[in-house]
Amino acid sequence: MAYFFFRLVPPRPRFPYDATGEEMAAMKRHAAYWHQNAEQGSAIAVGPVFEGEGGWGMAVVSVEDQQAAQALADADPIIQSGYGFRFDILPMPSIILRPSGAGNE
Repeated sequence: MAYFFFRLVPPRPRFPYDATGEEMAAMKRHAAYWHQNAEQGSAIAVGPVFEGEGGWGMAVVSVEDQQAAQALADADPIIQSGYGFRFDILPMPSIILRPSGAGNE
């Protein structure tokens, strides 16, 4: 398995604060997609990051290779929406994970 960091780059610097209703509906489908990937085990951590006047999304995934990482990104409903989102996909040569059950008290 290989690890990758995904950065979801929004179409505008102030997103999500200036999101349209259609964009927010697409974001709900995006969130459902990543919940499914987390349940299936490929997504380790996923969430929004607020920075300055806007935000972006991140995910850390565990997949077979770069091609599988790209396929995961390409299947995201927010990418397929045509609203101008894109992923930066960066390989992670190693990762430290907390032990299962740690911090769940």
